[in-house]
Amino acid sequence: MSFGRMDLNLLKVFDAIYEERNLVVAGKRLNLTQSAVSHALGRLRELVGDELFMRTGKGMIPTGRAAAMAPALRDALRQIQATLGVEPFSAQESKRRFVIAANDHLTAVIIAPLSRELEHTAPGVDLVIRPSTRLDLAEQIDLGRIDLAIGIFAQVPGRLNSRTLMSQGEAILMRKGHPASRRKLSLRDMTRFPLVTLSVGGQEEGAVGGFFLERGLARQSEMFDRQALEEALRELSEVPRTRVTVPHSLAIPELLRDTDMLSIVPASLAVALAKHGDLLRRPPPYPAGTSTIRAVWHRRDEHDVGHNWLREMVANAARLTEEALG
Repeated sequence: MSFGRMDLNLLKVFDAIYEERNLVVAGKRLNLTQSAVSHALGRLRELVGDELFMRTGKGMIPTGRAAAMAPALRDALRQIQATLGVEPFSAQESKRRFVIAANDHLTAVIIAPLSRELEHTAPGVDLVIRPSTRLDLAEQIDLGRIDLAIGIFAQVPGRLNSRTLMSQGEAILMRKGHPASRRKLSLRDMTRFPLVTLSVGGQEEGAVGGFFLERGLARQSEMFDRQALEEALRELSEVPRTRVTVPHSLAIPELLRDTDMLSIVPASLAVALAKHGDLLRRPPPYPAGTSTIRAVWHRRDEHDVGHNWLREMVANAARLTEEALG
């Protein structure tokens, strides 16, 4: 392939198809017709000597060659843009789309207030939330398909940057009228009443010490301090009974309703779920640990003006959430 024959606009088409997996959607992103995108892809296939994408019922699936090309090409495009300054960022005028990985709890307590703020400061900016529980989270960040991941990370590899957003403890949720609601919660209550806990997987899914490790990124698998609870109960020679374990928080209110179960959840989630009045929150009757929520992104995005703006907006939303915890 002769580089002199290369139209650099073809690389933008490749990037859009790789991310969207759909010619129509890629065209809308680039303000091109589907015909123009198809034509550009044909030219790129001829230059590279590979099909690059195969049309399937699930969309345009990249070939091995395309998957190998994608990370370096995305880095190159962003470096060119940053060097030339051809895409200045204005929040008020931007039509940019950002992809954030977060679980449903953090979506409720950080992304929701962020979205409300964007209605005023950046009405044209769109957010796409992906589940942070996916096992290929680190790979998705590497490939540039996720701009920012929010969660609890015990280990962040050198190729990724991170920023502390907030710290929080835990809380116990129970239904209004629960037998333990009219007194201080005791340690024995943690064995007397069955538990509802949050977890996105255990040892059977590869978690070690409550964390998944993938490509150097260790992310939380259990959403509560199991070790602190078990150590506290060891003095009573009792063990807690976890009746229900769920991978998401939306089901917790319904699970607690009309039962005597208790739920151990992050403090900010407890505030969010108890604000409707049908659930009560109490401090844990044992010294539960404090967790630190961080934002993680690829270092190639460190000097991207729009990305930097997004990080600041997320940090501001998290700060307000942390302040609300009192």
